[in-house]
Amino acid sequence: MQRLFLFTLSFLFLYSCKVKQENPIALKHKTSKNAMIVSANPWASKVGTDIMKQGGNAVDALVASQFTLAVVYPRAGNIGGGGFMIIHTPEGKNEALDYRETAPAKAYKDLYLDKNGNVIPKLSTYGGLAVGVPGSVAGLYAAWKKYGHIKDWKKLIEPAINLAKNGFPISKAEAYRLNKYKADFVKYNPNNQVFIKNEKWKEGDMLVQKSLANTLQIIADKGPKGFYEGPVAQAIVNKVKKSGGIILAKDLQNYQAKFRKPISVDYRGYKVISMPPASSGGVALGQLLKITENYPIKKWGFHSQKTTQIMVEAEKRAFADRAQFLGDADFYHVPIDSLLNDDYLKHKMTDFRWQSATPTDSLMAGSYTLHKESFETTHTSVVDQNGMAVSCTTTLNSNFGSKVIVDGYGFFLNNEMDDFSAKPGVPNQFGLIGAAANAIAPHKRMLSSMTPTIVTRNGKVFLVVGTPGGSTIITSVYQVILNTIDFDMNMYDAVQAKRFHNQFLPDEIMYEEGAFSQQVIDSLQKKSYHLKQVKALGYVKAIMSKNNILEGSGDQRNMDDTVDGF
Repeated sequence: MQRLFLFTLSFLFLYSCKVKQENPIALKHKTSKNAMIVSANPWASKVGTDIMKQGGNAVDALVASQFTLAVVYPRAGNIGGGGFMIIHTPEGKNEALDYRETAPAKAYKDLYLDKNGNVIPKLSTYGGLAVGVPGSVAGLYAAWKKYGHIKDWKKLIEPAINLAKNGFPISKAEAYRLNKYKADFVKYNPNNQVFIKNEKWKEGDMLVQKSLANTLQIIADKGPKGFYEGPVAQAIVNKVKKSGGIILAKDLQNYQAKFRKPISVDYRGYKVISMPPASSGGVALGQLLKITENYPIKKWGFHSQKTTQIMVEAEKRAFADRAQFLGDADFYHVPIDSLLNDDYLKHKMTDFRWQSATPTDSLMAGSYTLHKESFETTHTSVVDQNGMAVSCTTTLNSNFGSKVIVDGYGFFLNNEMDDFSAKPGVPNQFGLIGAAANAIAPHKRMLSSMTPTIVTRNGKVFLVVGTPGGSTIITSVYQVILNTIDFDMNMYDAVQAKRFHNQFLPDEIMYEEGAFSQQVIDSLQKKSYHLKQVKALGYVKAIMSKNNILEGSGDQRNMDDTVDGF
């Protein structure tokens, strides 16, 4: 009896040590010869690497890491949101996967306007009416079903289930955000105790999510039907309705992820592959690169006055087109070929003058203060040992989305409905404007700035890149590409280099401290450019393949970004 007692104590001690292990190290830079993954969390990167070591390919690793992020990175990792994915196969095939959320069947154009036609504050950002139909589970399954190498779907979700069931020690950044949004959690989820504590969360506290573990087990056992039909789906409908929303069971049943033809442009001998609408990322990035290619920025130098001015003017024009022409191509004709036409883009620059900034007030009416999007979105880049690559950006939109947690199932729902244009010319919470192309309609996908991108040279992967950051996603990816191709930076330097951003309206250049010399700042101001210093722009996660070596970099701007590989 005593021996049994001692054995039990020993087992419990070992189990406790296993569960309360420290977070894997958040390594920001690494090189390897075989495979690599960069994500927003050490656990997710470790899981992705383990899957590839067990024979999985880049898609398998991506899927496993995304389910893990739903557990360990709840402010952005998700099963209640959506995203976009670019896949490059070893044979050289490129494909885009769109699993963006959709508007419910009962949604309509003026959903967020009062009787006087004014936008009702916060209605599209908080609570059930802000929730779009989630796409993440359908998207991850579709990617695995078509491209995955590991045959057992359950194997890809098991690591996430174990972390949710047994718990993990949270990071300092996660503790901060759980404390910051406590009041919202209480308001919309008064009976949920997982994320709500009497005392403050602190680094190292164990976050145990048994309800989420149960949900993930259902998805593992039943695939997407376990999420879009049955008890989980009904719980989503019930919670959304209780919180003031309009999602119906048929909205979930009818959801489909869609494979699409990616946007592809050539830039100085490289092929840049990115997302088509309903993402604005690929078209805007393509415009930026094609305009830039006409100027010798390498000769002018990194962040010189002339290089900066050309890049800003290109950004103004790309974002003006974004506001006017881009939306869900299934609902609105997006003139992609015209927008990426060389003659059209050269014509767009004919009113540019070196002497002064191109005025924007005559191009589109309206003025407002930009509320720069934070980094609630998250990105993962993967390259495997066979040359397959995946670039994936996913989001709930705001931190913890709509703040609504599905009762009994433990996951947050998105607030992506705010990415529609609630009213033409009126900005959303992140300062982005839109027109009829991005108006609300049933089953429509809302416009996004997510820009998962893969760059190839001679058919082989050169760069896998992406970032969170709302509208700054597009310009951050743009700058990292220029840093590697035009300015010959290695991966680490290209990611850490200071960045700047302009999005047409408001008429200002946001820049990180140290991005420009005082001479460049003075010169730009004399040319009537308005500058605004900000803390950070983008949390880039990128991998470069060069001379048979993979070099990965997480962003020093985000303490939890992690590179792993072998």
